Amino acid sequence: MIDVLVGGGGPAGLAAAIHAALAGLEAVVVEPRTAPVDKACGEGVMPGGVAALRALGVEVTGRELRGIRYLDGDARAEAAFRGRGGLGIRRTTLHSALHRRALGLGVRMLPGRVGEVRQSADRVTAAGITARWLIAADGLHSPVRRALGLEPPGRPHGRYGLRRHFHVAPWTDFVEVHWSRYGEAYVTPVGDDLVGVAVLSRGRRGYEDHLAGFPALTASLRGPGVTEVRGAGPLSQPVRRRVAGRVLLVGDAAGYLDALTGEGIALGLATAGAAVRCLAAGRPDAYERAWARLTRRHRLLTGALLAAGRRPGTARFIVPAASRMPRVFSAAIHALQ
Repeated sequence: MIDVLVGGGGPAGLAAAIHAALAGLEAVVVEPRTAPVDKACGEGVMPGGVAALRALGVEVTGRELRGIRYLDGDARAEAAFRGRGGLGIRRTTLHSALHRRALGLGVRMLPGRVGEVRQSADRVTAAGITARWLIAADGLHSPVRRALGLEPPGRPHGRYGLRRHFHVAPWTDFVEVHWSRYGEAYVTPVGDDLVGVAVLSRGRRGYEDHLAGFPALTASLRGPGVTEVRGAGPLSQPVRRRVAGRVLLVGDAAGYLDALTGEGIALGLATAGAAVRCLAAGRPDAYERAWARLTRRHRLLTGALLAAGRRPGTARFIVPAASRMPRVFSAAIHALQ
């Protein structure tokens, strides 16, 4: 019987497997897709996420990010990261680096899906494998979470995200967040001649229709996109709890609010580490509190911004207010590092 079965081989799942291997636990990852896996992602890793990757021994390259900039017409607000910088990195590059590190530590990768989960007092069985613990890292619409009844009743609601890349030299080393009355566009430099642009909105329209709401940004892009459009949503995914017997949820599977503050990767890495530390200490029950502590600032700030931006009449004041209170804006960005 192995120690940890990880359902899902994305960044959070691979990070969980790496943490397990570094803790001396035998880990197996079950994932149906072939590495590297691409998906809709802002591709900006916050400084805390960069530090977490280094602590795992994961070597990644990308464009250094100095901070966050909000823009809305003539109004702008920006804050540089304090100390260490962030990183703009293609999702596929990040996934490849995590995959290589996991393999190098002896983590086994098996093709397949978790499917039915059966558990008893001392073991859990899924995908034909029996383990002491199952870490579910199977994404925003986690089948494991749903099968275990960890979702509240009612259909998920919230916003949707779309992302593609443009062949243009980055004009900034900040992540730029362009605001409009109906959503945001996130510009992340990910290469010397490549930027990713993700749009978030409650409206379900085509990517070009969304992008048309940001004329100043489209003028900077100078041409059509060079990668296919990838989407995700609805982004809001409430969860009853993150521990169910011998199953722990990490990453997006553990619950998601919104991509507005760009912390998805950093939080996925952090929650994966917390889950494994709790298992290694024989305290799986402590993970729920650890998850709440790690995500508290993100949930508070993201919730406040979502509430302010829910109505077009209120959304147009967000960037002007941030520009008039630079210390408050900087404090918020520093809290998310």
